[in-house]
This record gives sequence, C-alpha cells and structure tokens, in this order.
Amino acid sequence: MPPDSDLSTDGDVYVFPRYLAGDPGHADPSFTPVAHWPHLRPETGPCQLVVASPDHRIRIGWFGDDWYPWVISAAEDPVSPARWTAQFNSVTPPEIVEGLTRALADEWAEDSDTFLTQPSVYWTTGVRPLLVAGWKRNPPRHGVVDIVAPDGLAGASIDIVTPDPDAETVTLWAGPPGTATRAEAVFTARTPSHLIAATAAALADPTPVIRSRTYLHPRLAELAQLTPVEPPKPAVPTPLDVRRVAAARRPTALPASTARRWTTSTPRPPAHPAARPGLRR
Repeated sequence: MPPDSDLSTDGDVYVFPRYLAGDPGHADPSFTPVAHWPHLRPETGPCQLVVASPDHRIRIGWFGDDWYPWVISAAEDPVSPARWTAQFNSVTPPEIVEGLTRALADEWAEDSDTFLTQPSVYWTTGVRPLLVAGWKRNPPRHGVVDIVAPDGLAGASIDIVTPDPDAETVTLWAGPPGTATRAEAVFTARTPSHLIAATAAALADPTPVIRSRTYLHPRLAELAQLTPVEPPKPAVPTPLDVRRVAAARRPTALPASTARRWTTSTPRPPAHPAARPGLRR
C-alpha cells in the first residue's frame, strides 16, 4: 500500500506489514529474549557478539558488518559441530529474528533437547503459520515449493528434494529484489520444523513495528503502509480538575481598604452629566 502522502520526511511511523520495515539500525529486539544468557565479545574476527545458552549448546552470533549478521545454531554439546544453522541477512527486521530467539529461550533447559529434534517429514509443518494466514502455495518448480503472501511481497521457498542434511532448504524472504530491500532468513535441512514455524509466525504477524521515517528505505516506504506515531493524548480531566481550573479563572475581589463604597449620606453621581450651556455670540 502507498504511504500517507501527508507524512513528513522525519519522525517515527508504524510500518505495516512488518516484513517491509527493514533494518532499524540496531538488533535489540532479536536479543531481548536471551538478554539473561552469557554474552561474549570476541576481540578478533568478524563476529562482534556471541550470546550462548548457559550450557553453550545454542549460539547466537552477531556479525554486524556481514551480509548475514545473525548466525544462529544449535549442537548436541558445546564442542560438537552445529546440528542446524539459521542465517538472517542485514535487511531482515530484528522483530522477525526475535521469533526464533524467543522460541529458543522459551524451550531451552539443561535436560531438554527439543531444539535438536528432527524436522517433520511434512514440509508444510514449518510454514503452517503462513498457510493459516492465507498465504498461497504456488505450483512446484524444479523441486521447490513457494508460499507467497497476498501482496506478493513476502514468501517462503522450500527445497523438497535435496537429500543433503546440511543443505539450505528453507528460505523465508520479504521485500522487492535488491541488496538493500530483500530480507532473507535461510535454514539448513535439519532445523526443527517448530523453530522455522516460530520464525514464519513472526514474519506473518500483522502487528506493525515502529521505524524512523528517515531511516526507512524509500522503496520499502513506497510499498508499505505507514502511520505516524502520534504523541499520547492528555488524560481526560476529572471533576476536581475542572473545579480547580474554574477557581483559577475566577477574578480576585479587591481588598476592603481599597474598595469604594456608596452610603446614604453620599449622593450618588448623576446618571448623566449636566449639559453645559452653549456659547453665546
């Protein structure tokens, strides 16, 4: 949908659908669910931050300057190779990445390995939130199934024939083609279906997100529906507030010592001054 023509070039706006909101300039929402997990800041290398589960089986890496700044993985133990990996590119709204990190934070436990379960044999399981939201399935093409949003600006591509367990088989995408406008989340073949579904649910979530109007990419701004973030309206005044305001506006009486009083012994001034005689010639 086109943006409101009355919007100024600055200020905050609600962006709908959220998958067209792009990068807000920070990754805060994606790390909020795991803020209590251990944080490590490597002194060398491209990775700027690693947030790991307390047992270090889940790792969330932030490569701020790379094309895929989020690299999320899980392993059977801290020293084993990753069982699965999910990568999100720099155009992906962090609120969508949050769908995965929140699911991981909610289900992690020292005695649990649900985040390592085998994916469902039914490819629809991982993208069910998209189908429930009314996104349409296109005919297969070369072993790939596409699910597309009603506006054609987001979707999922599922490779249903590649046997390699480490192949990148599910891609969630949003936005028009272009390095600055196309968001992508790529999952390897052994990613549990319920974790892909959690991310897909965040992608299809109808709740708008807030962005700075000046920071939003012009092409995304043209395609999204933007609503200005208005300041909160003042509270409705109470009856006591009304009485106080009325009392403040009431004129103050003059002090008794300065008030001029008329008595019966003081003649009142005439209603009209006496007419002056005209000049004689």
